[in-house]
Amino acid sequence: MNFLNPLLLLGALGVALPILAHLINQQQVKKTDWAAMQFLNRNVNVRSRQIKLRDLLLLILRCLALLLLVLAFARPALRDDAASWIPGESRSGIVIGLDASFSMKHGGEDSTRFDRALDQVEVISEHIQAGDPVSLILLGGKDEVLIHNMAFDRDRFTDLLLKAKPVPAGLDLDRVPKRLKELADDMEASKKEIYFITDVQERDWRGASARFQEALADLRNDAEVFLVPVPGAPANLAVTELDLVSGELRKGATARYQATVKNCGTAPVANVEVQCRVEGVQIDSKTIPVIAAGASETVSLFVPFHNAGATRITAEISGDLLPTDNVRRVVAVVRDRVSVLCVDGSNGDAGRLIVSALLARSDGAQDEDYIVRSVPWLSLPAEPLEEVDVIVLADVPEITIQQVEQLSRYVREGNGLVWFAGKNVKTSVWNERMASGSTSLPPAKLGPPVETSTKLGAGQPLDPSMPDHSVCMPLLSLPEDLFSETRFLTRMDVQPTPSSFPVLSLAGSGEPILLEHSLGRGHVFQFTTSADTSWNNMALTPVFPMLMQQIVTYLAGREFEQPRVVGDSLSLTYVEQPDASDAVFDTPSEESITVSVREHRGQFVAMLENAAEAGFYEAKVSVQAPGMPVAVNVDPSESDIASLASTDLNTNLEGLDITLAHSEAELAAAIEASRTGRSSWRQFMIAGLVLLLIESLLADRLRSRKQKRSKQVADTPETLPETQDA
Repeated sequence: MNFLNPLLLLGALGVALPILAHLINQQQVKKTDWAAMQFLNRNVNVRSRQIKLRDLLLLILRCLALLLLVLAFARPALRDDAASWIPGESRSGIVIGLDASFSMKHGGEDSTRFDRALDQVEVISEHIQAGDPVSLILLGGKDEVLIHNMAFDRDRFTDLLLKAKPVPAGLDLDRVPKRLKELADDMEASKKEIYFITDVQERDWRGASARFQEALADLRNDAEVFLVPVPGAPANLAVTELDLVSGELRKGATARYQATVKNCGTAPVANVEVQCRVEGVQIDSKTIPVIAAGASETVSLFVPFHNAGATRITAEISGDLLPTDNVRRVVAVVRDRVSVLCVDGSNGDAGRLIVSALLARSDGAQDEDYIVRSVPWLSLPAEPLEEVDVIVLADVPEITIQQVEQLSRYVREGNGLVWFAGKNVKTSVWNERMASGSTSLPPAKLGPPVETSTKLGAGQPLDPSMPDHSVCMPLLSLPEDLFSETRFLTRMDVQPTPSSFPVLSLAGSGEPILLEHSLGRGHVFQFTTSADTSWNNMALTPVFPMLMQQIVTYLAGREFEQPRVVGDSLSLTYVEQPDASDAVFDTPSEESITVSVREHRGQFVAMLENAAEAGFYEAKVSVQAPGMPVAVNVDPSESDIASLASTDLNTNLEGLDITLAHSEAELAAAIEASRTGRSSWRQFMIAGLVLLLIESLLADRLRSRKQKRSKQVADTPETLPETQDA
């Protein structure tokens, strides 16, 4: 036998109180004889023995009742093979961890994995006694405790279970044992059972860490642990990417987007239609003839922009068993016009080559909505920067501190800046001026020029392995020989800042050629080589126009165009302190969330900590202000929804003493087999209360008799004189 509250057994010492009271009552008192006593002695001697026996019986009843109540409060539990003559109930504290991650929604409308998991919860609930403590946690995303240490009531449990829904987020498997242990530790029960119901997604379980297995084994020290797998078929199609490949985001222009569809299943899929919608209206459609198992295919979707402003764009497929990842969303902030200003610090060659590269797509023809100009370096102070979307500084020798502050403010407001090195750049002056601000304007501190040519006099080529960055997208379509023809003879040695990100590097050495970092709501690109042909031949290859046009497209966008994934934070930044103290985020489910505006790193930010849904959010600086859409997608890595095979799962759990239940019948049998203990506190409590009731009735009866006898004794002296006279 063990006890849930063993310290309460010290209450058994209280049995000494009625014994002490009994002994005190037995103490002799001073006797005073009087004449009438001779007539009562015989009667008293006859009944004294009966009174003592009744007092002893009352004492035993009181002590026994007290002991039974102490045992009840200590919550005893017995094994079935121990003291079998003592009645009891099979009771247990229940903790249910229900996998509610993205993959659990797979299965279509008929029966999803989550539906089958709920069926297993129903099997567990059938073995829970009324009043047993129950906790239920939905595991996935931020995790949600749906029921916490509730005394089990079937109707209430069923009502709360109806609120359980899967979320479009992944499962942090390493965190699961910790969350389950926390709930089990909060629960007072002589025996505890922990159930983890999951689809054992292969991408999580195959690479399960040793820390996870140790934490899972540690659960076994506190409770019986059951793993209930609800696996499913691996078939799934997903739109994993939707990227802007080329084109300007301006009114009257057409942009080319590239959608990627992945077949995560084990069989090929034919005739996959990809539809492109703008503000909910279909404007393009492409069909992929076949996608091999485990492969990805891409299609180009062309989006014409007829109106300026924020535009919602989606790429969608249909006819799949997991609809959540069948759509990919982006936002394009379309401008009425795009203006690029090139500030040339050389003899004019750099500016001419940059302008030619930016206008190469339209054969050098200017139009009123796409303006590219080149001005000498000394003309920069006279330029109205508020009318320019992107500024390119090419081989500019130096700028003043006031110009540094002006350009920093220009970028923070959401505009773009491109910086090129060159032989005219005064590195010491640039470094000194940059250090005067709180944050460096370019992504790296400048050093001296260094030679990068080989022994044969040929320059080093670009590294063909590029990061997943949108400005690299057009370069991936170039043949390898054309890409390798871009050679660099000289570059400027730099020390990147912690916030910088290398975009292009030299093959072999890995030294950066192009870096980027964000500043406020805008971005800055820094080339460590020149825009003219003095340090490289980049301007004479197809790389330069493709790269420059894509950089301008990227910089002319807004921060809202960068899609987020479920679980990310959504931020709304302000250049100056706003009038309203709160911002508003409208969710895809039409819920409005108010977020306080706070100061962060010299700017004002309103941040929604967790985007819990996939879809288009709308960020507003106030309730009345117009909104700016933000695209939130599911994590594409979660689309691989294959479940771990049973043999592999058994291997993973080998030696952990975890009970596996693959079906409802197996689960019911496992629960019955584990219920080897009986809780007897109710029986002890009832027995103790019954004894107290009997003792109370008996004591009351004895007290009534004693009062009756006392009355008789009190009347006796009044009759004695009459008897003597007679």
